[in-house]
Amino acid sequence: VQLVESGGGLVQAGGSLRLSCAASGFTFTMSWFRQAPGKEREFVARITRYGDSTYADSVKGRFTISRDNAKKTLYLQMNSLKPEDTAVYYCNTNTYWGQGTQVTVSS
Repeated sequence: VQLVESGGGLVQAGGSLRLSCAASGFTFTMSWFRQAPGKEREFVARITRYGDSTYADSVKGRFTISRDNAKKTLYLQMNSLKPEDTAVYYCNTNTYWGQGTQVTVSS
């Protein structure tokens, strides 16, 4: 399975971004992770094939994960962004990872 993320960019604090991840094949549970400079990669959100979702406490209430199974695409709607959300965001399913997309939130 190949995963290709898009939608990252530079945004001011309080702003919004929507990330997308296009998959080349069928997937079950899909997740978003992120890695800030000098830090370990951390879990952000997860969604099952049937739409059940789980979030990290740090993003709960601000981020929404969703998927379009027909389009084989995963999304992450990020609202009320904070400077501490700055990181490279990665799409993941099973042992497969995308190349990442940079999100930078300025204060």
